[in-house]
Amino acid sequence: MTPTTIAPRLDFEALAPHANRALAHLDHAVTKELDAVDFDARLRELVRIRASQLNGCAYCVDMHTKDARAVGETEPRLHALAVWREAPFFTDRERAALGFTETVTRLADTHVPDAAFDEVAAELGPAEVAALVSLILVINAWNTASVATRAWTPAAG
Repeated sequence: MTPTTIAPRLDFEALAPHANRALAHLDHAVTKELDAVDFDARLRELVRIRASQLNGCAYCVDMHTKDARAVGETEPRLHALAVWREAPFFTDRERAALGFTETVTRLADTHVPDAAFDEVAAELGPAEVAALVSLILVINAWNTASVATRAWTPAAG
């Protein structure tokens, strides 16, 4: 089987260096917020992967799946992430974060109803929810840049 070549559309990093740098700085700030509330490293990566799956971002799915393994995430959970509601591998806290991630990522369709916010707020404290919103915001921004520009050529295998 020969892999399909997917050509990049443009080099976003080179052609919009100020925006790319600002996005990287925002990502760093979000990491500080997550660290400040001791947000679990595995859950961070699950959120990043799930949003990236929904947005169809191959670059981010690839990168954050590798990052998740590096912080101890297991293969069964990674394989089941796309169907997390049907899989027994996730805690109530993780389910709340993943559900909220989906709702916020699909913002145009969901408008983040009170019920979605209430569900995540029942499992996470206010500072954790704020950090989660920050994480969802930045991964969706990265996904937008990556999908729109297709600025990454994945290595096969």
